[in-house]
Amino acid sequence: MALRLVVLRALGLGDLLTAVPALRALARTYPGHERVLLAPEPLEPLLELLGGAVHHLADVRGVREPPRALPAMAQGANVAVNLHGRGPQSTALLRAARPARLIAFGEQTAWREDEHEIERWCRLLGAAGIPADPGDLDLRPPAGPAPHAGATVLHPGASAPARRWPAERWAEVARAVPGPVVVTAGPGEEDLARTVARRSGAAVFAGGLRDLAALVAGASRVLCADTGIAHLATALRTPSVVLFGPTSPARWGPPRERGEHRVLWAGRHGDPNGASPDPGLLSLQPRDVLEAMA
Repeated sequence: MALRLVVLRALGLGDLLTAVPALRALARTYPGHERVLLAPEPLEPLLELLGGAVHHLADVRGVREPPRALPAMAQGANVAVNLHGRGPQSTALLRAARPARLIAFGEQTAWREDEHEIERWCRLLGAAGIPADPGDLDLRPPAGPAPHAGATVLHPGASAPARRWPAERWAEVARAVPGPVVVTAGPGEEDLARTVARRSGAAVFAGGLRDLAALVAGASRVLCADTGIAHLATALRTPSVVLFGPTSPARWGPPRERGEHRVLWAGRHGDPNGASPDPGLLSLQPRDVLEAMA
C-alpha cells in the first residue's frame, strides 16, 4: 500500500499561499509519500506552480466554518497535518480519520495569536522535527506568454466588506496610474470590477486562477487590498501596494525582506470579516497609494 500524507488547508487563495513553505518542507521530509492537499477545488491550478510539493487536491471547503467531513482518501493516512487552524474542530476531524501520525497545534505545540501566518505553520512543523524555511514562498510562473504584459493589475475586491476600499477611490487611482491598467475580480466581484473599469477607462480581466497567476507574473505592479492576490504578487515577486484595514500587516503582509512590496495601514485593529468597510481602511486616500507606488 502506498504511503500517504494529507494536509488540511480548506481555505482561500491567500491562505494556501502562506502555507507554501510548510507544504514544501513536508515534501522534502516525505518524498516517498503521496501528498494530498485537502482544500477547495478551485485552487487546483496552483499545484503546477508549487514544483511538485503536492501531488493531488481533494475538494474540502471550510472558509466560514470548519469542514464537516473529509474524503475517503484522508482515512488512515500515514501522516495528517492540520494547517487549517488552531482547532479543536479541524484537529478532531483529522484525528477521526485515524492517521498513524497527526501534526497539529494543541498536540504538543501552543498556538500564538500574534504570529505571522507564514511563520506559524513553519514553527508547527519545526516543533515536529520538520525544518521549514519561511522564505520558501516563490511560485513558478505559468508557462507561456503573460496576458497584458507590463500592465498595472488593480484588484478592488476582498472576501469581506471590511477589507473593501470604495470603488470610486480605486477608480481615481486607476486614472492616475501611467500605462495600461487591468482590473481583476474574484468570484462574485465582477460588478465591482466593471464599475471601477467604467469609471477609469481600464480593462477588465476575465480568466481562471492559472490565467490570473500568469497575469500577475507579467504585470509591472499589483494594487490591491489585503486579499489573495496580494499573496500571489508576493509569491511571484511582482511589486505591489497592499491596503490593510482591520488586520495588521505584521500577521498577513508580505515579508519585510521583500522590498518590492509596500503596505499601507492606519494602525487600527478591527474585525476582518466585518459587514462594512473598516474605518482604518477608509482613512487611506488615493494619494497614499500613488505615493507608495512612487
